[in-house]
Amino acid sequence: MNPDDPLLRILACPLDKGPLHLLEKEPEGTEDALYNPRLRRRYPIVDGIPQLLPSSGEQVTDEEHEQLLRRISGGSAGSAPLPGTMTP
Repeated sequence: MNPDDPLLRILACPLDKGPLHLLEKEPEGTEDALYNPRLRRRYPIVDGIPQLLPSSGEQVTDEEHEQLLRRISGGSAGSAPLPGTMTP
């Protein structure tokens, strides 16, 4: 999925109906995914198709959540949280 895809503007989390963030494929081989930092849930994108059923999402650990926030914001470990996210 392309970060400029207009579809990203209308896709929403099936649980809280809020916006999702694109997690592009990393060199280690992880596939593209959509992430909801408010609920700490990641939804896979399989063959370019977002899997947005509630049962398709997976809960991420606290450590992984912090890593994903850094990827989304492009900042460092000390950067401010994204709007709408909760800090533990």
